[in-house]
Amino acid sequence: MLFLSFSLRQGTDIVSLHVFSESNFRVSLSCEWRCFRISKGNQNQINEDIRAKEVRVIDTDGSQLGVMPPSKALQIAAEKKLDLVNVAPNANPPVCRIMDYGKYRYEMQKKAKDAKKKQKVTQVKEVRLSTFIEKHDLMVKANNASKFLKGGDKVKVSIRFRGRERGHTAAGELVMQQFAEAVSEYGQIEKKPLLEGRNMTMVLAPKSNN
Repeated sequence: MLFLSFSLRQGTDIVSLHVFSESNFRVSLSCEWRCFRISKGNQNQINEDIRAKEVRVIDTDGSQLGVMPPSKALQIAAEKKLDLVNVAPNANPPVCRIMDYGKYRYEMQKKAKDAKKKQKVTQVKEVRLSTFIEKHDLMVKANNASKFLKGGDKVKVSIRFRGRERGHTAAGELVMQQFAEAVSEYGQIEKKPLLEGRNMTMVLAPKSNN
């Protein structure tokens, strides 16, 4: 009596078939083949999922193998222990490439992950000033704002006029201008000081060369 044993190598697409005799001795028959997977969603059509009557095949080195039935292209890919991937399904005929699809997907996912890491999500930080702020306090807040701007974030500067301060909005606008000058190395005015009710706001954006 013979016994069959299947094994899938971790991290690969290779399936091994081993045959054992009843006496637990391994028979010399052994074979390996690549799994023919069915693609899902928006993934590329691969291997047996390719239904076109004919496909144009590109080899691993980029050379053209010509137009042929998918069955023949699959046979060539299987001999190389690789996959047949439909890279241009809208072409006439569709273009398929012989490649290691598992490795290809890993590289694409790695590139997408690296690109996501490099993306900077711009945030808007807020700095609150007062109409008659001391110069020292103004510079402390300006230094903090410069760090935000240097890091690629925008800064919203605001002043709230209380009581009699409402009659000194010009002084508040002067404070805004002094603040903008203090951070001019890293930022520039995106929205000029605007008075809305009791609040005056200004938006600073990072300089493009930072």
